[in-house]
Parts: sequence; C-alpha cells; structure tokens
Amino acid sequence: MNFKEKLALIPTEPGCYLMKNQEEEVIYVGKAKNLKNRVKSYFTGAHNEKTTRLVQEIRDFSYVVTNSERESLILENNLIKQYLPKYNIRLIDDKTYPFIEITDEAYPKIQVVRTKESKGRLFGPYPNVYAARETERLINRLYPLRKCETLPKKACLYYHIGQCLAPCIHPDVNYKETINEITRFLKGDNKDVLQRLNKEMMAASETMQYEKAIEFRDMINHIEATIEKQIINLNDFKDRDMISYAYSKDDIAIQILMMRQGKIIDHHQIVFAYVGEVMDSVLSYLQQYYETQIPDELLFSERFTAEDIEFFGNKASIPQKGDKKKLIDLATKNADYDLEHHFMLYRHKDEKRQKALEDLSLLIQAKVRHIEVFDNAQLFGTAPISALIVFKDEDFERKSYRKYHLQTTKNDDYQAMKEVTYRRYQKLLMEGGSIPDLILVDGGKGQLSAAKEILDSLGMDIKIAGLKKNNKHTLEALVFEGEIIPLLKQSELYKFLLKLSEEVHRFAITFHRETRNKKSIASPLDDIKGIGEKRKKLLLSHFTSIDAIKNATAEELKNLGIPDDVIQAIKEELL
Repeated sequence: MNFKEKLALIPTEPGCYLMKNQEEEVIYVGKAKNLKNRVKSYFTGAHNEKTTRLVQEIRDFSYVVTNSERESLILENNLIKQYLPKYNIRLIDDKTYPFIEITDEAYPKIQVVRTKESKGRLFGPYPNVYAARETERLINRLYPLRKCETLPKKACLYYHIGQCLAPCIHPDVNYKETINEITRFLKGDNKDVLQRLNKEMMAASETMQYEKAIEFRDMINHIEATIEKQIINLNDFKDRDMISYAYSKDDIAIQILMMRQGKIIDHHQIVFAYVGEVMDSVLSYLQQYYETQIPDELLFSERFTAEDIEFFGNKASIPQKGDKKKLIDLATKNADYDLEHHFMLYRHKDEKRQKALEDLSLLIQAKVRHIEVFDNAQLFGTAPISALIVFKDEDFERKSYRKYHLQTTKNDDYQAMKEVTYRRYQKLLMEGGSIPDLILVDGGKGQLSAAKEILDSLGMDIKIAGLKKNNKHTLEALVFEGEIIPLLKQSELYKFLLKLSEEVHRFAITFHRETRNKKSIASPLDDIKGIGEKRKKLLLSHFTSIDAIKNATAEELKNLGIPDDVIQAIKEELL
C-alpha cells in the first residue's frame, strides 16, 4: 500500500478516523468535520510532544464517514470506549462529553449530565457543556417541565410565568405528550419547534419587542447549529449490524457498521477481488463472517433482496424508512467510498505494469507480452523439483503454471536447468503450444548458458535472461546476453521483475515442501501396480509392518480382498 496515495484519497466529509500501529492496534481515535484535512495534518508541520509520539507510531489508518460533524462526535465517543486507545487519555479518564437527560421520575425534568450511568433517557453527547446548557435552557423555556429538585408545597414562580405545570399542586398532570414532543425535538425533529419560534419572533417584532425577537432569533440559530438529527445511537439497546456493499467489474467492497447496546462502536470493511456472480461472492463472505455468532438484528441495504438474505433467518431485514434506513444508507455510503478509493489507490497498477513491460521490451529489443519464469529447488539432493510460472496478457496465468519432478539430477542446478528447459519446450514444439517472448530463470550466467544450450539444440530462438540475487538473496540485477544490468529499486521495471521473482519462488517452495512431505511418508507399497491409497491403508492397518506384509501368506492377503495378480506383485516387489 502506498501511504501517501491513501492519504490523498481520504474524503472531505465528516467522520471518524482510527490510527493504528504496526501491530494493527488502534492507538488513537479522532473526529473531523473534514476527514482529509484533519488526517493529513498529522503528517505535516510541527506538533507537540504527545502528537509527535503518536505520529511516529502510526503505520496505517481507517475511517468511517458520517452524515454530520455531530454524528462523528458521537461515533468517536463510542469508538474510544470500545478500543481504549492509549492516546485518547481525556475520554478514557471518564471526562466525557455532556448529555441531556430526561429523568425517569413521575414528574420528569431536564438536566445536563456527564455520566451514562443514569437511569433516565439520555440524548447526546454534545460538543461541549455550553451547547448542552443552551439546549437545556431552550427546552425549559419552551416546555413546562418542573425545575425544582424536590417538589415544594406550593406553586413557584415558574408556574406563574407558564414554564411549569406545577405537579406540586396538580398531582394528576399528564406529562406524556410533553415528553414525546421533547423526545422528538432532541432526536432531531425540530420542524414544529422552529415554526413556533419563528411565529413568536415575528409576533415580537411586529409589536416592537425587539429584545424578545432577538432572543427568539438566537434560539432558532442555536437549534440550527446544535440540534442536528443523529442516528449513531438508538435508544433500544439492541445489538445489530448494518450491512451494505458496492462492486465494480473487478472488486467488491463490504461495509459492516456494528451497533452494540444501541451504539455504533466499530466497523468492519473489506475490499476483495471476485470471480463469478457478485451476490454469490457477497453472500459467501457474509455466511463465513457470521458463521459463529449473529447479533440481535442484521439490517441489509436495498442492494440486497429478500431472497438474498433468507439464509440469515428472521434476524435479517431490509429497512425501508426511519433511523434504521438511515443507518443502512450510512453503511452504503461507506461501502461506496471504500470501493472508489480502493480503485483510485490501485488504478495506476495497470499503467505501472505497462510501463515496466515497455522498459523490459526496450531492454531486450523485443516486444514482451508472454513471459515464462523458472525456479529450481532441492534440499541436500532431496526432492529436486523445478517450477514454472507464466505471465501473459499483463497478468499471471495461473492455469498455465507447471511443476516438474527432476529425474536426471539431485543437486546440479545447471543440469536441472537443462532438464526442465528441454521438457518444457520440447513438449511445446510437439503440441504446437504458445512460445514465450522471454524466459527468465532464477540465477546468473551459468543457468542461462545451460538453458540456452537446450534451446539451441531444439532450434528455438527465444530471448532469455537471468534474475541475479545478491548475498542476501534479494534481486539486484538482470543478466542478459552476457551483461549484468543493475536495477534501480525505485524503477517500475525492478518492482515488476521482483514480483515475478517472488511469485515463482513462492510457487517453487510450496511445491518443494509438498514433495518433501510426500517423500517422508513414502512406502514400498507405492511402487506396486494395483496398490492404491485404499489398499495401502487396508494393508498397513491390518499388518504391523512392511515385513509383516512380506511374510503374510497368500490366503491372509486374499482374505483382505486383495486380487491374485496384486498378491503376486506384492510378493515379487517386497522380496
């Protein structure tokens, strides 16, 4: 991953970012009105000592886009409580953001609290105490809730100015409708309140009560600036995941927002390449992801159908409206961002590969589209093998990869090169297969000479070059026509050849390990005609050793279901 490119592609929308160290631990969670500007600021200019230490530890980051700065504030609070990042000391020490509480009492009141342990209904958090206090003052001005800590024996001033229903003298007063209106307002449905305030502001202005009109105007401005609709928290305390995806012709991005106890505390994002149908790949991933545990609810975006989510039973649904729909839309928004930025981050991959092929073509004076790369492996003469990978039409052609058990040598690398070159290209000539533009071998002049000798004997004129390694077994040069050509590590050609070298080495080592493992459990029975895995297991489970099989009578072997011709072969081979 190119870190600078990833920084350049961060969206300019509000959201939260998670800074991670080399162990993939979240070490800092922050919020931003503009994610791009905020995250980039960590890597430019001077910082205080704490921020400098943080930046020195950052190795990667992720982010979640939100609908508003207020939502990012709420999500930040939840993420900090979830991860307890070491650089978020302020919130870990419980100096948390303020909330507005509707107390759980017969005659409720509105108050600002900093603890989430309250039994009442909480709304927030708010950016600061001032915002919370102003909102509390506004609600108390608009709605006649009680203001006193304990009920007095007679009505107070608030009752006489119309700001309290005075449950102290009217114990049967019903607060239900008032609480419902306040709840709608605190959840963001401020249309009725704004209409009411505008009406009162105009009335005060028409009667030339300008100071009162200004007060109403300030209230309206406060509502528009502070009381935004937020969906990061729901008050039903359920565990649910919001799932959506986006796709292109090459990749699928899946975004899962995780809500626990009614609060979004985390997210899971992945972008992967797929083969076949998009929905098959999406559902296959999700079925594996939820194999062990499913939360109370799985909410899917409208990009799924009811038939798609049947696998998840009655826990799955596709919300059509309300807060759940908005949460799903947020997951979709993040999935779209993930896919777009993944594409932008890697879209130059093809251009860079094309540049590398052009440079390689220029170097060998021939158009390069089809490359075959060889690597040999053996361990002190044990299990000598050779592996071939094919790069064709600007990508690895894995169906054309080949494995070779070497038969003419155990530890002679030059002879190994001769054998595999002959076997590969003699067969291509016989079958009329596609001849490569270039052969690359893992080695220097000696390996090249051995392979060239075989190509000449077959009458084949194919360009051939060697991938020369240094004493640390790291690619450093290309050997071509007797010349050692150093490679600049910053060049696209070096990166391309390194990828080819790593791929053939991976393929060879995997094959060699498989071969060694098979040889370690080899048996004399493997070479006997008529003895397959099933009969081999039968014989070894019945007899204690190969000697016991050798000394067994024909009758004993026949009782196991072994045919006469196979019994004869066993006796001849094991004697």
